[in-house]
Amino acid sequence: MPSAIVIADLSFSWPDGTPALSGLNAAFSPGRTGLIGVNGSGKSTLLRLAAGRLRPGSGTVTVSGDVGYLPQDLTFDTGATVASLLGIAAARDALRAIEAGDTSDEAYSTVGDDWDVEDRARAWLDRLGLTGVGLDDRVGRLSGGEAVMTALTALFLRRPEVILLDEPTNNLDLDARRRLYAAVAAWPGVMVVVSHDRELLGLVDQIAELSGSTLRMYGGNLEDYEAQRSAEQATAERAVSAAAAEVRRERRDLVDSQVKQARRDRAGRQAAASGGLPRIVAHARKRAAQETAGRSRELHLERLEAATARLREAEDAVRDDAEIRIDLPDTAVPAGRTVLTATGLDGSWHPGQTEREAGAEPDVLAELIVHGPERIALTGPNGAGKTTLLRAIAGLADLPGVGVRRQGAFGYLPQRLDILDESLTVAENVRAAAPGASVNDVRAGLARFLFRGARADQVASTLSGGERFRAAAAALLLAQPPPQLLLLDEPTNSLDMASVRQLAQALDCYRGAVIIASHDVPFLRSCGITRWLRLDRTGRLTTIDPL
Repeated sequence: MPSAIVIADLSFSWPDGTPALSGLNAAFSPGRTGLIGVNGSGKSTLLRLAAGRLRPGSGTVTVSGDVGYLPQDLTFDTGATVASLLGIAAARDALRAIEAGDTSDEAYSTVGDDWDVEDRARAWLDRLGLTGVGLDDRVGRLSGGEAVMTALTALFLRRPEVILLDEPTNNLDLDARRRLYAAVAAWPGVMVVVSHDRELLGLVDQIAELSGSTLRMYGGNLEDYEAQRSAEQATAERAVSAAAAEVRRERRDLVDSQVKQARRDRAGRQAAASGGLPRIVAHARKRAAQETAGRSRELHLERLEAATARLREAEDAVRDDAEIRIDLPDTAVPAGRTVLTATGLDGSWHPGQTEREAGAEPDVLAELIVHGPERIALTGPNGAGKTTLLRAIAGLADLPGVGVRRQGAFGYLPQRLDILDESLTVAENVRAAAPGASVNDVRAGLARFLFRGARADQVASTLSGGERFRAAAAALLLAQPPPQLLLLDEPTNSLDMASVRQLAQALDCYRGAVIIASHDVPFLRSCGITRWLRLDRTGRLTTIDPL
């Protein structure tokens, strides 16, 4: 029987009664499927149900074959060995025992058919760029990216028929991502990947879009999906235009009918008043006219109601692709103005500096000067210190020998988007960042970030992931004084694709300088980067060609 995932009438609610999925039906066959949808649509929940980590409230999830699952938020036993994380510790111990002369059934049973398990583990570690990781190393010594790649190694080493990956490229540097892409492209079984990584989604065989407990399948990769959705959107918009025209026509016909009936009623009253008709005839005509008028009105109202229903149906079919459109003239920086000078960046501040001889090299930037509305990408491997450097530039960390001088207001957006006060509403958070702004100004600004009306009064702790991003971006960009330098640390991590697009839209409206630390190359390209920098593991900062 071929491996597959079959979902039948699946429903799931959280312990507090909040529904996550309702009446979902879907099937995943062999091949790579990209599972997409807005934050909060239930993608991670669906993977956890398929992996057996959650139990359905009703309905079924049937998986044919062994399942390997990589959750978005990994937890590790830091004292365990890499071999334990890979799931081969017992087999290795049994191999060692057999080599030492143990002939027990237990030892041979533990090894099973895995006589080459160490060689296969080493081959997968090397294939995923973990050449410096030993099987006896402690997990606590691994960087975040290395730990994720080791967990992926464990999945590929097991060779399960079904693999479920939840945002696997989060926290991975460019080299690790490219190795993961190669492994995904070569995988022969069932694979379901939740991701906003455009390059990864370019490798899948189909896209599954989860929205409102409905899963729609689109053949092809992300580019094919976007083309199909664009065509559907155009068709839906034409249907809305046609339905709106029909509603206007029916309303016009109703008004015309009412005007004509009013004229007939007036003529009837005049005829009755003139005495030209017997009273009994006049009353009979009046009743007949009222019945005819009533039937005509009911008919026109029914037609108007039907046309309005068709308009609502057509509007529901149009994708909600709300865009952020803001005007931020006060953030503009003249091309010749210096907004940031950072000195002492030759790497002497970095722990990795001990791995090489101290002192600057010809191609190393010992000083970073940012002029006007520059857009700078800060790239580099995991553990290089990009976050540390950004925090130092923001004045949140002291680095030995590094001097920072900022000119003008700036804003810093950390990876966790934790700049919001959880107890305050969205509007109150923005007011705190812009104390001089009026209530009307704050609400007008928030409306452009898609917080209209009562949505601006949502408490920050209740926001979804996408809403939290937009609220943090609003607090950052609507601050007073307006920021003329933005520092963004992995801003697209865990954002859905709509939120990534909205972030790019907001930055397109921003007129100041930006430094973005990110591994998300498609996003960086969309931001109009003017200078690409790379920070290596020894703290050296160099200028590189555009990625």
